[in-house]
Amino acid sequence: MMMKCYDCMEEGKDTGAVCVCISCGKGLCMGHAKELELPVTVGTPPDLKRLPNSLPHLVCNYCLNQTIEDGFD
Repeated sequence: MMMKCYDCMEEGKDTGAVCVCISCGKGLCMGHAKELELPVTVGTPPDLKRLPNSLPHLVCNYCLNQTIEDGFD
């Protein structure tokens, strides 16, 4: 059995999930998955270096909004 997109199911649709939200774990389709780029640093303070490529995290819209709100409170 294939995992279904949680957000689509709430909308009355039957869509297969392509990933899971890294934060809450619900299945998401391509339309509901949001990519949150997180910077990656190496080293120890005070000699930290930010790497040129970010680490992508796939999240649902709810968790993305919560992350942004929590980060700027």
